[in-house]
Amino acid sequence: MFSLNDSMRYRLYTEPTDMRKSFHTLSGIVRDRMGRNPLDGDVYIFINRHRTRMKLLHWEPGGMVLYSKILERGTFGKPSGLQGDGSLARWDLVMVVEGIMADSTVRRRRLNTLRREAGKL
Repeated sequence: MFSLNDSMRYRLYTEPTDMRKSFHTLSGIVRDRMGRNPLDGDVYIFINRHRTRMKLLHWEPGGMVLYSKILERGTFGKPSGLQGDGSLARWDLVMVVEGIMADSTVRRRRLNTLRREAGKL
């Protein structure tokens, strides 16, 4: 089943990534540039140069899974809890994906649209 949880390790590839890459090429980056095994169950995070696209690569029983998100507007921020080895907590990843910044007074631009839409419900 497709799921990401708190027990998994999340690792950010800190260089900008060409989002035309898919399973095999991203697995090669994990192996060759990050020095990790893409089949170890960790979730590998890739972001493009403009910070508008993100892919998550994850091995789970039965095969490789690739999650992808493209923003309509705004950009992904940098995770606040990034460790020296490129790892971060699931909560830090969720905050980046949702556009929430460490400073509680700051929100990524795209969330203003979400707030307006939520107010219409």
